[in-house]
Amino acid sequence: MNLDEGLQTFVAEAGELLSEMEDSLLKLGQGTPPELLIHAVFRAAHTIKGTAGLFSLEPVVVFTHAVESVLDGVRDGSLLLDERLIALLLSCADHIGAMVADVARGGQGDLGAAGMPLLENLHRLLGRPAPAVAAGDAGVDTAAAVAADAYWHVSTRFGEDAFRQGMDPVAFISYLSRLGEIVALVVVDEGLPPAAQLDAESCYLGFEIALRGSAIGQADIEKVFEFAEGHCSLRILPPDASAFDCLRLAQEQPLHARAIADVLRATGRTVPPALASTALPSPATSPSAAPVAAANITVPITAGTAPTGDAEPAPAARAIEAAPGSAAALDKSPPDQAAARTIRVDADRLGHLITLVGELIIASARTALASTRLCDPELRDSTELLASLVEEVRDSALQLRMVRIGTTFRRFQRLVHDAARERNKEIRLQISGEEVELDKTLVERIADPLTHLVRNAIDHGIEPASERLARGKPAAGTLTLSAHHDAGTIVIEVSDDGAGLAREKILEKAIAQGLATPGVRLPDSEVHALIFEPGFSTASEITSLSGRGVGMDVVKQNIEALRGSITIDSKEGEGTTIRVRLPLTLAIVDCLLVRVGGSSFALPLSMVDECVAISPQEAGGLHQLRGEVLPVLVLRELFHLSGPPPRRESIVVVRHAGQKAGLVVDALLGQIQAVMKPLSPLLAGVRCISGSTILGSGEVALVLDLPTLLKQNKETMPC
Repeated sequence: MNLDEGLQTFVAEAGELLSEMEDSLLKLGQGTPPELLIHAVFRAAHTIKGTAGLFSLEPVVVFTHAVESVLDGVRDGSLLLDERLIALLLSCADHIGAMVADVARGGQGDLGAAGMPLLENLHRLLGRPAPAVAAGDAGVDTAAAVAADAYWHVSTRFGEDAFRQGMDPVAFISYLSRLGEIVALVVVDEGLPPAAQLDAESCYLGFEIALRGSAIGQADIEKVFEFAEGHCSLRILPPDASAFDCLRLAQEQPLHARAIADVLRATGRTVPPALASTALPSPATSPSAAPVAAANITVPITAGTAPTGDAEPAPAARAIEAAPGSAAALDKSPPDQAAARTIRVDADRLGHLITLVGELIIASARTALASTRLCDPELRDSTELLASLVEEVRDSALQLRMVRIGTTFRRFQRLVHDAARERNKEIRLQISGEEVELDKTLVERIADPLTHLVRNAIDHGIEPASERLARGKPAAGTLTLSAHHDAGTIVIEVSDDGAGLAREKILEKAIAQGLATPGVRLPDSEVHALIFEPGFSTASEITSLSGRGVGMDVVKQNIEALRGSITIDSKEGEGTTIRVRLPLTLAIVDCLLVRVGGSSFALPLSMVDECVAISPQEAGGLHQLRGEVLPVLVLRELFHLSGPPPRRESIVVVRHAGQKAGLVVDALLGQIQAVMKPLSPLLAGVRCISGSTILGSGEVALVLDLPTLLKQNKETMPC
């Protein structure tokens, strides 16, 4: 395995584990049994420590070991879990993230100046001094922790299925050597069957190990083998073990008797007579039974063996064996229960695949056009089959980029927790619709706008507990993040049960800034929309969260850049809901192709309700459709297109975010799969157009920005 690739995978997986740690810490006190949550945090820290040990990231190992020890104290009841300790553990998780970020930059995960106070606090809780770790040093001074005559005897035998479970015994020994000095190691191979009966996938090895170190406890050694539970036997003799204890160990492990005697001799300890009389082969005739100095132990790091410090699959192997953090990776589920496998795919490779699928769609459309022109029935059947398969490939490829939005939502738990503490408010975060899937590109680009909306809700929306109680509300406010699908789009809502938007205050500020005319009655929706104007803010003070009037206009711009829209529904004194509507993907979109003059336009099919044929005399203004008055927009006039007038026109009825209108076009050309191409930077300011696509004929069709078109129609302004 390439070490650089392994480190990159470690960085990625450490980020996921830290997210799980933070998630579990924030859930404490919310109904989930604390024992389960603490165990989840402990397990994440333990895995990070073990994998960091493989790459000799000593500061990360030392720091996470201290976190792990505190969590162990919480588990056994010796430490009280309160808000202060949770805050400390959250800060430690943040700092582990900073150390991992240093590794990503090519460092060794230096502890840094901010890490020492945290490490001292952890060790203060444990009642012991912090280890000597320099803030910018990658090494750890452990010489003072090693005593000359403190020998622990570790006896272990791995089960036959150890290899099949992704475990490498050598990796356990490597990690054990980080607790102290391995003075002697004897490999026990008496359990090996004859060559004809040997199964290359089975493990037949055991080890007798002498480990020196006064600062080592039995629990520390047991933790090294914790994830191998059920797949290895473990016996530990403390430094003060008697000769009788050693003899009893040999009786329990009869195949290990010779190896136990060798280890005792190597450490200068007394060998019981019953063991001393055993005829032991010389090192020359039995190399596997010879004591091995710790300095000569090497740990091969290869993709085949996948060594791991804590029996957690190594980065390269874990990506193949099980999804990070899954039951298969952490709970050692049997193979039949861990059938679901995942692999990591580089985002650039996935993007290249989507690009190739887009080109395939264009080529397929060109082939279909050629078959129609040639009037060859066999060729037409073949192209129809090809188009069907291309559509399936498109859907499958796009599905690869779909991720659940719940991952993004859960990131806000920490933001709400910290911001509420800072503002001295009680706020509960509720999440729904976590299973809703969205294109990964959209998820990444929507994170910042959502962050600003959540911060505004915390700062301006939800009142302090005293105000809420005075208004007859619960002391704790509720902030809700939800998502659901609606007509080919995804709707994300940020809701709070706070004070709501003050209509009169917004109007007063808008009039002062020249955004509204005094005496003109505006509907609530238009008043609320004023908060998206640049520089607009009604906050009386500037806080660390908001209040400068910068952000809400940027939020709107970012969402509209994603072909989305944002609306507000608020009731003063009861709360506010901000609704963001986005397309499911930005890459390939099903569209209705229409002709206007000599130009072709594509309309996203998810926003098209129906098409109605009309005569040219009926076009323009308003149209009555089954008793409903429908505003009509003539695209020929809107875009100033020339060409002979058609004998018959059509109205395409479109709908978006509650608005409905009709677009008058010359001809309907059918449904296409539009591969979205961005406009040139020179055309970035053109309104009503969101992009372009290439047709099978090679012609370029512009993709209409329907949300902007509907807004333009409402405002009766030309594009």
